[in-house]
Amino acid sequence: MLGISVIYSDTSKPTGSKHRARAAPDPPPLFDDTSGGYSSQPGGYPAPGADVAFSVNHLLGDPVANVAMAYGSSIASHGKDMVHKELHRFVSVNKLKYFFAVDTAYVAKKLGLLVFPYTHQNWEVQYSRDVPLPPRQDLNAPDLYIPTMAFITYVLLAGMALGIQKRFSPEVLGLCASTALVWVVMEVLALLLGLYLATVRSDLSTFHLLAYSGYKYVGMILSVLTGLLFGSDGYYVALAWTSSALMYFLVRSLRTAALGPDSMGGPVPRQRLQLYLTLGAAAFQPLIIYWLTFHLVR
Repeated sequence: MLGISVIYSDTSKPTGSKHRARAAPDPPPLFDDTSGGYSSQPGGYPAPGADVAFSVNHLLGDPVANVAMAYGSSIASHGKDMVHKELHRFVSVNKLKYFFAVDTAYVAKKLGLLVFPYTHQNWEVQYSRDVPLPPRQDLNAPDLYIPTMAFITYVLLAGMALGIQKRFSPEVLGLCASTALVWVVMEVLALLLGLYLATVRSDLSTFHLLAYSGYKYVGMILSVLTGLLFGSDGYYVALAWTSSALMYFLVRSLRTAALGPDSMGGPVPRQRLQLYLTLGAAAFQPLIIYWLTFHLVR
């Protein structure tokens, strides 16, 4: 009545019960925390590639990883030096460069000589101060550029021929390439053995014999290409022509190289053996060409 406010206390709840007031939720942050190296993505996931970047940075900052990488680099460098050393031990890079010292004019003339060698007169290799001239300066000098390119062309042409005949497969093409390569290696080894047994004193090296043996790929390409264009009859005509031209080329080239002035003064039986070796190497070429190409033309 007099304006005194009366405060009523709630005594309906059981005594001894504890009540905690719930705290109000924190307001959302105005800025995202990017100190961990991750960009904010919906759902709390890190940005794509952030874990990779973190792993790379962690790896680069790890001293153990740096030591391992440096040790691996030193091992790789040491292994590379060993490979180069062994390569120079068995293969002379300077000698190998000599067989690839060609130009366009030489390649064109050499291909013409391989196809039609009958009008060529001088077959001796030219020298300058007791050093043979490179192939680009001497048409009679052997090279490895034409055999290498001819081998690659033969493999591609074999793949095309097999594809035309619906017989192409990587296994068959690999077999053709490996067979052609193995035949050349076996031929070179046989020639080296023959020259050793015949005690031939000449400047012929393994690279020379590899070059002369690899010239057969030119005739193989012409035979297969003619067979694809004109059938089996054209193939046999081209085979006969290229084989005879290659035989004549090898006899004149190898006879000049293997039966040089130093060999002419030797005993007659030795000269005869050297001549038989040259003729045998030349006569074997048509058989190899036929064996490596007859299955590509039908």
